[in-house]
Amino acid sequence: MAESETLESITEHERILQEIESTDTACVGPTLRSVYDDQPNAHKRFMEKLDARIRNHDREIEKMCNFHHQGFVDAITELLKVRADAEKLMGQVTDTNRRLQDAGKEVTAQTEEVIRCRIQQRNMATTVEKLQLCIPVLEMYSKLKEQLDSKRYYAALKTMEQLENTYIPRVSQYRFCQIMAETLPKLREEIKEISMSDLKDFLESIRKHSDKIGETAMKQAQQHRTFNSALQRQAGTGYTKPVYTLNGRTPTHYNGMASEEGGEEEDDTDEEVLTAQDLVDFSPVYRCLHIYTVLGDRETFENYYRKQRKKQARLVLQPQSNMHETVEGYRKYFNQIVGFFVVEDHILHATQGLVTRAFTDELWNMALSKIIAVLRTHSSYCNDPDLVLELKNLIVIFADTLQGYGFPVNRLFDLLFEIRDQYNETLLKKWALVFREIFEQDNYSPIPVENEEEYKSVISRFPFHDAEIEKQPFPKKLPMSQSVPQIYIQVKEFIYASLKFSESLHRSSTEIDDMLRKSTNLLLTRTLSGCLQNLIKKPHIGLTELVQIIINTTHLEQACKYLEDFITNITNVSPETIHTTRLYGLSTFKDARHAAEGEIYTKLNQKIDEFIQLADYEWGMAESDGRASGYLMDLINFLRSTFQVFTHLPNNNIDHAAMSGKVAQTACMSACKHLSTSLMQMLLDSELKQISMGAIQQFNLDVIQCELFASSEPVPGFQGDTLQLAFIDLRQLLDLFMVWDWSTYLADYGQPTSKYLRVNPSTALALLEKMKDTSKKNNIFSQFRKNDRDKQKLMETVVKQLRSLVNGMSQHS
Repeated sequence: MAESETLESITEHERILQEIESTDTACVGPTLRSVYDDQPNAHKRFMEKLDARIRNHDREIEKMCNFHHQGFVDAITELLKVRADAEKLMGQVTDTNRRLQDAGKEVTAQTEEVIRCRIQQRNMATTVEKLQLCIPVLEMYSKLKEQLDSKRYYAALKTMEQLENTYIPRVSQYRFCQIMAETLPKLREEIKEISMSDLKDFLESIRKHSDKIGETAMKQAQQHRTFNSALQRQAGTGYTKPVYTLNGRTPTHYNGMASEEGGEEEDDTDEEVLTAQDLVDFSPVYRCLHIYTVLGDRETFENYYRKQRKKQARLVLQPQSNMHETVEGYRKYFNQIVGFFVVEDHILHATQGLVTRAFTDELWNMALSKIIAVLRTHSSYCNDPDLVLELKNLIVIFADTLQGYGFPVNRLFDLLFEIRDQYNETLLKKWALVFREIFEQDNYSPIPVENEEEYKSVISRFPFHDAEIEKQPFPKKLPMSQSVPQIYIQVKEFIYASLKFSESLHRSSTEIDDMLRKSTNLLLTRTLSGCLQNLIKKPHIGLTELVQIIINTTHLEQACKYLEDFITNITNVSPETIHTTRLYGLSTFKDARHAAEGEIYTKLNQKIDEFIQLADYEWGMAESDGRASGYLMDLINFLRSTFQVFTHLPNNNIDHAAMSGKVAQTACMSACKHLSTSLMQMLLDSELKQISMGAIQQFNLDVIQCELFASSEPVPGFQGDTLQLAFIDLRQLLDLFMVWDWSTYLADYGQPTSKYLRVNPSTALALLEKMKDTSKKNNIFSQFRKNDRDKQKLMETVVKQLRSLVNGMSQHS
């Protein structure tokens, strides 16, 4: 067993030794570790084995050295022999080298000279070559300086670009080129600043010249509009959109006619057609645009330009505070705006993208809103229709001018409709003064005509035709007063004035006809009607004047159809056209007539009240005076003379006679009713506490005079006792008290056939109580007489019965 283990360990040690001999030194560690990992004391046996192996190798080395030792000795011997020959050869080589060096010294010197010359020649060639590269750079830089001095900045930028991209890169290693390259950006900034300064000067220049540019553009627009009107009159064509030449875009043909005609027209005028370029030098903006484009900063320039122009637009759109006072203020305002947008239109078409159509449209929309607001505000301050009309003409030319440059102007024409309403308002105010002056100067009497010439003069101004009056011999009188033809003429003048505003609004004849009719209706229904109403209410207008006003309004009403024909002849629109507005003159003059009639009745009643206030009854009198009161006789005489004036008015026409008669009848009836009512109120006045039978008798005499006046037919045309019925209430009441017929009244009360049907119980009770109080006061000492006592008892009984009737009526109601 021990022998087998010993063999295994020996075999293992052999293997380990072989690995150590054949393995790299770095990998010996694991192999040696395996020696110590085996059985105890195995390393000692391994060391013994290793020593045996070393001794074995030493013997082999020794054998090999012994075998080669003789050869080595022979080689050393041969080498010693060769050393002597080598020393000899070395001496010969050294000698030969010395002689060669001595012989080549001259050649070497000459060769060095040649090399030096060749180096100089090469340096000169290089210098010339480099100078040839530098000279163009210097020439270009010199050219750049000249361009800057001569303010040719765009060319200078091109030169800089060539220097940077072509010339300087060739000689970039030289310091002067580096300095030059560092200088170019500074020069660019200087050019930008200079060009921007020129642009600012340009912007300031166009701000100053906008007025002149706009004035020229609007003048050309007005000339083209005049030319259009002439062409339309000749050819009968419709409205043609105006075209202008301010920016040099002149049409080849105009409205179907060759431009030679335009040339002939230009020959007729000495003024040369100016363009925007003639008035403003646009080169700074072109130059600045090109410079910024070359510098790659075009967007900055565009933004700056647009921002500045927006600021200028806001300044231009800001009006002067007193612009509304004169037309020159409006004209200057429009000129500046037109000049601004003419410049923008020129920039739009002359540059590529500096301003765009969207930008100009945005500016225009902003400007249009501001313009409309400004015009709406300032025009509202204007009270002169002539100034409003001139403003309208300016707005039309302004709109036509900008429309020729492609700007939409529909909102301006819509604004004109608002201004038209204001223009009509100013016209109405002006004509109100005219109408008032006419009414103040009128004598309110028929127009006298002495001969045929005067008659024709009147009917030429007013459409009056009456066969009866025409048959009358001269001198004669026309029924209306002087104000009628004057009012008619002024209404026509108003229509003409209103028509002036409707011209050039590019509206159809139907629309113009509608405008004229509506404005005329306003004149009739508001202005003339208001003047008539004020005239009728004036205190100095008497009854005769009121009757004449009624006659005047009748003739004016009849003339309305002639006014409609007048408008139709102007507009050539048939009155039968659908939606044609009719004149409202009929209702206007009817209302005026009714107001005049009402004023007649009111003035009569006021005069009656003045006479009634003069009444001075002695309500406690024992007996009457036997005659009517003086105030009442004066009142009746006044009424009689007044109605005689009515009946003696000139009634040359059946209609006038009927109208005057109707007014007189109504006035007479109204006066009698008002007199009856006033007398009744006098009896029933709450302040009147007592009344005697003598006062009743005196009052009865006055009422009898009123009845006599009514029966005398102060105004013809009443049937039967119609006018007397106005006093029937008073008559029955007074008869009841005069006859003291209470039994009949109480017995027949409520019957249709009652003798005292118009006597109200409450009225009778109020008057009876006033008489009762008087009886008590007067009969204090006669109460012992039987008749007086019976009468007192009867009165008390009647009072009780009347009170029961009154109470029954109130309960029934």
